[in-house]
Amino acid sequence: MREFDFVIIGSGPAGQKAAIQGAKSGKKVCLIETLAQVGGMCVHRGTIPSKALRESALRYKNAHKLLSTDQPHELAPLMANVGRVIQAHDKYISDQLERNAIERVHGRASFVDDHLVSVMRPGGNTKQIRGDKIFVATGSIPRQPDNININIDHEYVFDSDSILSMNYLPHTMLILGGGVIACEYASVFAGLGVEVTLVDRFPLPLGFLDQDLPDRFVREFESRGGRFMGNQTVVSGAFDGVSQVCVELETGEKLYAEKLFAALGRVSNVNGLALENTGVELNGMNLIEVNEYCQTDVPHIYAVGDVIGPPSLASSSMEQGRRAARHALGIDLGDSASTIPAGIYAIPELSSVGLTESQAREWHGDVLIGYAEFSEVARGLISQSLDGMLKIIVDPDGETLLGVHIVGEGASELIHLGQMALLEKTPVSHFVEQIFNFPTLAEAYRVAALSIQGQKLGRSDVPPVSAAGGS
Repeated sequence: MREFDFVIIGSGPAGQKAAIQGAKSGKKVCLIETLAQVGGMCVHRGTIPSKALRESALRYKNAHKLLSTDQPHELAPLMANVGRVIQAHDKYISDQLERNAIERVHGRASFVDDHLVSVMRPGGNTKQIRGDKIFVATGSIPRQPDNININIDHEYVFDSDSILSMNYLPHTMLILGGGVIACEYASVFAGLGVEVTLVDRFPLPLGFLDQDLPDRFVREFESRGGRFMGNQTVVSGAFDGVSQVCVELETGEKLYAEKLFAALGRVSNVNGLALENTGVELNGMNLIEVNEYCQTDVPHIYAVGDVIGPPSLASSSMEQGRRAARHALGIDLGDSASTIPAGIYAIPELSSVGLTESQAREWHGDVLIGYAEFSEVARGLISQSLDGMLKIIVDPDGETLLGVHIVGEGASELIHLGQMALLEKTPVSHFVEQIFNFPTLAEAYRVAALSIQGQKLGRSDVPPVSAAGGS
């Protein structure tokens, strides 16, 4: 039996950061991973490959616009770059773990007791590892709803772990769900020329965002040939045994396509961990309950990442892993991140930080709203990002920024300027007074701030202003 100061189960973003923090502090660290590679689902089936495929889709879209190229039929050529990105990121993580003398163990972990972990190795032999502090970072798996009869065969009907295993691009595809994964893939496949129908039980997808963003997403998605069907209840979905899949709605309507992607969310991956041997409790959502330090009911066992639930972002998971390790080490945690941006890598890209308009109106009353269309700034015209928009939400006095919401290329990068302004409580007027590089999409902040400035002066019908700062 081997003994370690830190034992981390799972090498995704949360587990990786916990392991590195422990090693940097001089602790003896063991990292257990079910996959042969490190990085978890984030690197190999989730965040990294889906975003890399998006870049391939954008290149295809731009080439098609300029050269009138044919629609690609095979997925493999598009996945070549995805494979290179995954390999590069896997190597980076592996090298980082090796540099920090973190011991890697390949196998499936389960608890014997609250300090002892048994690891089933490839081939069937087991290895026992004892940890003074243990971190559960096993991520999530695709959700299989009880109320829908879906036969996922990974050939005609896919989930979020298998969607990129398709050999070719279908002509038609049905996607169930309206969350981040569903919308990202729906827009990417539509951008590759697939006829995509997105079916959701809510009136609009991405309902957690400020409403202007889902509205804009649906408009752009449908302008590229996609179809969104909201307020729909799915009863079943399966391959018909001949040539296509069929989805039946509660209304009795049947939808047909070559492929079906059930993107109905993800749930915590805790099966097989034998948490009952530790005293760690799961809540009604099958999530591990933790306190503000990601500490479970068993003080020396921490849980981080998707196993503890929302926001389930790679960025927040990394911070959870780092903070949990620092708490276990007795190191000052610093201020907890209170302003976390969300980034959705669809086509177009969407990003958000702070309050939505409905939240701001509920909590602050008659707030002011400033808009800037990317078509109003020179960089938007140059890069043909005419579908983009930046929206700022400001308190009724027109001074304090409450939220920023962006749709369009570069949204997930642009949002950080708004994030810093929120954190530093920067007066909105500073967006007008400061000098931005020209031409840049960041000038949209000035355009939106000038709109707020005009409303403060009682000119609510202020016409669009130029990014050069005119009025």
